Amino acid sequence: MSAHQRGMELDLSWISKIQVNQPAVLRRAEQIQARRPVKKEWQAAWLLKAVTFIDLTTLSGDDTSSNIQRLCYKAKYPIREDLLKALNMHDKGITTAAICVYPARVCDAVKALKAAGCDIPVASVATGFPAGQTHLKTRLEEIRLAVEDGASEIDVVINRTLVLTGQWEALYDEIRQFRKACGEAHLKTILATGELGSLTNVYKASMIAMMAGSDFIKTSTGKETVNATFPVAIVMLRAIRDFFWKTGNKIGFKPAGGIRSAKDSLAWLSLIKEELGDEWLKPELFRIGASTLLADIERQIYHHVTGRYAAYHDLPMS
Repeated sequence: MSAHQRGMELDLSWISKIQVNQPAVLRRAEQIQARRPVKKEWQAAWLLKAVTFIDLTTLSGDDTSSNIQRLCYKAKYPIREDLLKALNMHDKGITTAAICVYPARVCDAVKALKAAGCDIPVASVATGFPAGQTHLKTRLEEIRLAVEDGASEIDVVINRTLVLTGQWEALYDEIRQFRKACGEAHLKTILATGELGSLTNVYKASMIAMMAGSDFIKTSTGKETVNATFPVAIVMLRAIRDFFWKTGNKIGFKPAGGIRSAKDSLAWLSLIKEELGDEWLKPELFRIGASTLLADIERQIYHHVTGRYAAYHDLPMS
């Protein structure tokens, strides 16, 4: 990733008059879902591209160093070698974009990736993930500890209360402090959009997060009842576009939660291409937070190469 963005002074006049036109957003979302995203002959290439955007994630209470090790191995070798050879892609260095874990597991991930001779970045969730309801002091310390342990990306969660009660200055100040605590690590701000009450709030929270210095804005923790949806994504992408037009800064976008099928991933790539253009279709500006998506992509590539679907034992997780 390139150097992180510094943000800008809080400009409330920019967002005070914003009202999102919900029916228009919903119509646009329906168009995206109805469209067949990629022609069959291009599908394998696009699916391999999708792999390079995945933040391969495990956020379970029973994570151990051994399952982190397996996840890191899978990140380095996401698709079976013989399938890549059949597509003449075996020498292209295809890996996932990052590994995403809890702060306590950062050391395990850094160690496993080092042992594998691999420079895939480690992302850590932080700041009282997923609820963001712990004391600010504790949340900042959690960022610092994760960075100390070797995380180069931090996925923070905002305090949703600040959005729901319209405390935009307090939200800006909180994210500014997260930015500072990250040091040189990249800041990915999770908005938990399923809990923000309205699409207008989603736009405003996106804008505040970018002004405060976020390198990425992310839809969800994956733990809310509503996670990454197209209407929310459209609003966030329009905010990213507006921010770019106004400041010249390109901010990344990460949908997370509920993206499980290869077909879903193609629809997301399509959406990014249409809303922001090809220049956003790179891991520096687009990620997909997922734990099970990779398995389905590999299954579809297996089918593309062999003409049949894999049996369960053909494609073990690791």
